[in-house]
This record gives sequence, C-alpha cells and structure tokens, in this order.
Amino acid sequence: MNLIIDIGNTRAKLLVFEDNDIVEQVFSDNQTLGELPDLLDRYTFEKGILSTVVRLTPKIEELLADLPFPFVRLTSQTPLPTPIRWRRRGETECREMPAAMGADRIAAIAGAMALLPQTPLLIVDAGTCVTYELIDDEGYYLGGNIAPGLQMRLKSMHEHTSLLPLISAEGEVPELGYDTETCMRSGALLGLQYEIEGYIRFWRSYYPALQVFLTGGDKMDFSDDIQSIVHIDTALVPKGLNATLNAQRSLSKI
Repeated sequence: MNLIIDIGNTRAKLLVFEDNDIVEQVFSDNQTLGELPDLLDRYTFEKGILSTVVRLTPKIEELLADLPFPFVRLTSQTPLPTPIRWRRRGETECREMPAAMGADRIAAIAGAMALLPQTPLLIVDAGTCVTYELIDDEGYYLGGNIAPGLQMRLKSMHEHTSLLPLISAEGEVPELGYDTETCMRSGALLGLQYEIEGYIRFWRSYYPALQVFLTGGDKMDFSDDIQSIVHIDTALVPKGLNATLNAQRSLSKI
C-alpha cells in the first residue's frame, strides 16, 4: 500500500494506492490533514509521497515526522518514472528543470507521460490556478503557462469592483447572461473554457497527434472536435505521484 498526499491551495487529497489502483480517496483540510490518522489506523503502508503547493504547518510537519514508513517529498530533484527532458521551443539544448517549479505540475506531467508515453501532450490542471504544460512529439517538455482559475476569476470580479457580488460557480451558464449573476458566471466559466480550447487548437496546429489531459476540480463542456481528444482524469496528479513513488530505488524519511 502507498500513501499519496496531494496538498493544494484550498484542500488536500489523501489517497491509498495498491499497486496502480486507487483503493480510497478522502479530502482533508490543507492546514491539518485531520483525516490522516484514521487512514493510518486502517491501512498498513509500505511507503508514501507528498506534493504540496503551500507551506506545511507545524501540525502537518509533526504528523509526517511520526510516520512509521519511508516518506518522500516531491521536488524538481526527485527521480521520475520517465525523466522530464526540458528544452525551450525552437532550441536543441536541454535545460535543467527550474527548482521552483510546483510539485503539482511535475506530478501532473509524470502522470500524463506514464499513461500516454511517446505522445505529444497538453496537460491542463484547472484548479485554483489553471496550469498548462506541453510535451512535444519527441517527448520534450517545452514549458507551460499559469492563469487564474474559475474561483479566482469570480472572486477577483467581486473584490476589485464596488458593486459586483461574490457568486457561486454552480448555476445556469447561458451563452449570454441575462442578469448580473449569469453574466459573471458565463463570463468566467465560458471564458475559461474558450481559453483552454484556444490552447488546444493552437498546439494541435503544430502537433496534429496532440492528446489533452484535463485534471483539477473545474468541469468543462468542450466542443465536439475538442472533446474527442480530451482525457478527463481528476486523479492525474496522485497517479503521477504514485508512479514516481514506485520508481524510487531508495527511500528515506521526509
């Protein structure tokens, strides 16, 4: 059994893997990991791995330090099942991965490359922020972009204006809004959808065999020509973490 911990900006995911299969997934507060002790009571883990985009609290540091099995923290230096070879588009020389690159982005790339090797890939993670990662048809990582996510767009409209309300992402999404709420929701959600479709169509013009992974919490209703090449996998980052953990030859405490 492997313990996978994926800590995001709004919440944490705790997953139990047996080989490559998800046995259980629970959500937890990203400041306490309050559900972790229950998982430790119910499962016997061989090893574990952590990805985080936030600073760990003293409470979490204490929980991880007391784990009775080897546990690693994913960084840009962690060996991956398929090494990420990075070169800027138009260049032939490989570069080192930026040390500050987010662990969630690394794990998403690792997961996608493990599921669809030797394939040009666009990896879209629609969470608090939306990240875009591109793998070319030679297997090189060309870089990526970061943009505001759906909730951030809605919150920003409220916080940076005097009169626009804070609205829920859930609700009617007409092509054209008919009141303030639907105008905001459609503008944010459809704008994000069209942004993603724009990335897909642009990079498909260079890589006709391009396949797309969409992960994260936001759902999109893509047009037919896009839908056929989009692989929706909300567990892409945990799958990448699990594949990375299984590829480690030596493990030590975090």
